[in-house]
Amino acid sequence: MSDRIKVLIVDDSAYSRQAIKGMLENDHDIEVVGIASNGIEAMAKTLKLKPAVITLDFEMPEMDGFSFLRWLMEKKPLPVIMVSSYSDKRTVFTALELGAVDFVPKPTTRASLDLLTIQDDLLEKVRGVRGLRMDRLGLHRNMIKQDRETVRTRRDHSRNYLKGRDIGVVTIGSSTGGPPALQIILTMLPADFPAAILISQHMPKGFTEPFADRLNKLSKIRVREADDGCPVEKGTALICPGGNHLALKGKGHAFRVALVNPTGGDRYTPSVDVMMTSVAEHFGHAAMGIVLTGMGNDGKKGVVEIKEKGGYTIAESEKTAVVFGMPQEAIKTGAVDMVLPLDEIPDEITRVVMAGKKT
Repeated sequence: MSDRIKVLIVDDSAYSRQAIKGMLENDHDIEVVGIASNGIEAMAKTLKLKPAVITLDFEMPEMDGFSFLRWLMEKKPLPVIMVSSYSDKRTVFTALELGAVDFVPKPTTRASLDLLTIQDDLLEKVRGVRGLRMDRLGLHRNMIKQDRETVRTRRDHSRNYLKGRDIGVVTIGSSTGGPPALQIILTMLPADFPAAILISQHMPKGFTEPFADRLNKLSKIRVREADDGCPVEKGTALICPGGNHLALKGKGHAFRVALVNPTGGDRYTPSVDVMMTSVAEHFGHAAMGIVLTGMGNDGKKGVVEIKEKGGYTIAESEKTAVVFGMPQEAIKTGAVDMVLPLDEIPDEITRVVMAGKKT
């Protein structure tokens, strides 16, 4: 049983600690090695119990979740899954930037049946730490901190080719590790970026709007959460709302967003495949598809659809992917034109799109 995933639960609520413990212990591959009610206790138990993953709440006495997370990433980097209430949704992205790998929102009530609704999501994310690279997560944090012009100057000399394609829309799909990766890409794009951007990030309902607002403040281009019927416009990045799939409707060049309700059998929401397949149908060779870090195989079908219609496809390389699952599955299809580390993707997007506008 030594290969079981060892978990430390950190939460100031005794009710939540026991509920999370019960959920995790339903999986025989997971072992709860300890619980802690605040950050100081969590520090001691992290050093003593050597967990493989930590579930962490934000609001705690003595030392809050952010302070503990900063200490952990500096002293003993481990995968951290934030498990906190919906009221914290505007600060969850700070936690992801500090080094948390993912988050699971608690229901708004304390009813035991409501709390059980997060069980499948929590178990999947804890199991996912087996394929997670903490060194890649640290690399993402360093990229965010780096001076943008220094990074761009260094990379300009690494590639001297251009792809003369008239790209009208860039689609990006991501999951675990995606929020900081998307921040790196969008903040590196120029203000006059001449194509539309559509993004499907696996994220629950209620979190995509503050995520989009945060990226909009950091980026030169406009970033917003998509709504049904909104236009697909150059220089604007639209993020699919959590709990929906993003597709397109319209003819000619007047395309608009069509939000699609997921079915009970959908494994991923928002779905990268649904988005890319619709974009391939409407934009054909003028589409670009990019698959970033994440568990599973969402985006695998989408890149094939884009490639078959003559579009351009990119996958994040294992060198930088926090979880290589989604990019690896896309690469295996043979439909990926370019495999690049994350820090080279923004310039590749810009070069390809700008070159197409000059031809």
